[in-house]
Amino acid sequence: MKVGVPKEIKNHEYRVGMIPASVHELCGHGHEVYVQEGAGAAIGFSDEDYRQAGARLVAGAEEVFEQAELIVKVKELQAGERAMLRPEHTLFTYLHLAPDQAQTDDLVQSGATCIAYETVTDHAGRLPLLAPMSEVAGRMSIQAGAHCLEKYLGGRGVLLGGVPGVSPARVTIIGGGVVGQNAAAMAVGLGAQVTVVDRNMEVLRHLDHRFGNQISTLFSTAHTLDQAVIESDLVIGSVLIPGASAPKLITRDMVRRMPEGSVIVDVAIDQGGCAETSKPTTHDNPTYIVDGVVHYCVANMPGAVARTSTLALNNVTLPFIAALANKGPGQALRDDPHLLAGLNVMAGKVTYREVAEATGYTYTNPETLLGT
Repeated sequence: MKVGVPKEIKNHEYRVGMIPASVHELCGHGHEVYVQEGAGAAIGFSDEDYRQAGARLVAGAEEVFEQAELIVKVKELQAGERAMLRPEHTLFTYLHLAPDQAQTDDLVQSGATCIAYETVTDHAGRLPLLAPMSEVAGRMSIQAGAHCLEKYLGGRGVLLGGVPGVSPARVTIIGGGVVGQNAAAMAVGLGAQVTVVDRNMEVLRHLDHRFGNQISTLFSTAHTLDQAVIESDLVIGSVLIPGASAPKLITRDMVRRMPEGSVIVDVAIDQGGCAETSKPTTHDNPTYIVDGVVHYCVANMPGAVARTSTLALNNVTLPFIAALANKGPGQALRDDPHLLAGLNVMAGKVTYREVAEATGYTYTNPETLLGT
């Protein structure tokens, strides 16, 4: 199969869909891999590294799309890239379609097979291709939040861990999944006063077992969430409903009652954000202020630590890329129900129920399209 790796073009996005070691793996199975020049240069993977791995270097994204059958990326296609997508293409990348009507419309119209990293599952119902980026984003959220609390950025002027004789910052983490657990670990390590709010008692028990009295856990109700948010210096929004838009758990009223200079880091912004006041930002201009509260809503947070993120992502995507290339997309999807769970759009149909509900399309069972 012909596999294409275009250079990412989203604002300050330096990750790359395949590292040279992954390319070498595919070329060893007889596949042709087309890599756009400079695709990995920003994170230390030179064009020569790719050539030695067996890749064919091409000058522009247009040639990648022209040559390849399977397109492997990191972030969703931008408008200009979507215009190059054809029915014979299979796209494998993060999509986050539920809050993105324009992208959904373009992918449907393209007729391509579009598989989203973020909805691929494993035998335990987890999201293995989302997990490494959630780990990165969870850890970065505390780093970013601590920075935003500095006074010159509009923050309260609070040091996250405090100092002897001065209380540490109060951190509330909404959602105790992969992002939340990694955020808690970082916040605890920096000495903050940490509360995790979730409505899954098993998640809360796991957190209690892992962190003991280093954190507080709260069962999420409207009252407990309200009180935790308005008393916080830093709030991390890490809620997730796979494939669906994030629920708006932090209301405008809560934001108005938060302390002046407090911070919200909305890690759920890829899925629309979990605060009513959230809107996507970029690494160029990462924050804005609403009612005195600093909002950090960068939609590709792991892109800031692009080398670490790329290596972590390739560790988990490579087996699926190999299956798609070795078997062909149709057979790979038929053989693996976990990969099939990643199928969001195919043959002009939306094949993921939550995406269909969020974007107004009729849901089509993917098994009917695959003949299974």
